Amino acid sequence: AEANEKIEVLKADIEKYIATAARLTKEIADHDEDISVWKGDQNAATNVRGIEKADYDAMHKDYSESIDALQRAIAVLKKQAYDRKQASFTQVAALQKLSLIPESAKRAIDAFVQQGEPTDGLEVSAPEAYGYEFQSHGVIEMLEKLLDKFMAERTDLEKTEMNSKHAYDMLMQDLTAQIEQATQDREEKAELKAKTL
Repeated sequence: AEANEKIEVLKADIEKYIATAARLTKEIADHDEDISVWKGDQNAATNVRGIEKADYDAMHKDYSESIDALQRAIAVLKKQAYDRKQASFTQVAALQKLSLIPESAKRAIDAFVQQGEPTDGLEVSAPEAYGYEFQSHGVIEMLEKLLDKFMAERTDLEKTEMNSKHAYDMLMQDLTAQIEQATQDREEKAELKAKTL
């Protein structure tokens, strides 16, 4: 009778261990699946972040080049207002090649550059000089507005990039923590399962 009781207790223990092992097997599989999904999320986020960074780099370069070219052109035009013979339209004409310069501004720049310079300052009558100065002033004003606009847009672009990078860093930190916790839980359950069997 005592031996039969022992057998029943041992059978019950075996069933309990088998049930525990089956539960742990399922929990380990769940952790493996979670880890796999989170690693996939990390890879996807990293790919998206790479694309965002490349787009940012290209746009930032365009803005920086445009800002630099506008600053040089404005300096040339302002100098030209005082010393026309020294003026060079190269800096101004170079603006037409930049992708961020609007078509309307390119047309205005083209019209301004097409005027060219008179060969001798004495050939220009006073009203024409005034008209020339006014036109030059209008172009300078247009370029300064474009410069302000591009600087503001570049600043916004930099803020957006900073926020995007921060969001990516936070996501990666969260996913890494989840993966580490799930890995630790999985290892503990695998160890408990091995002891159970």
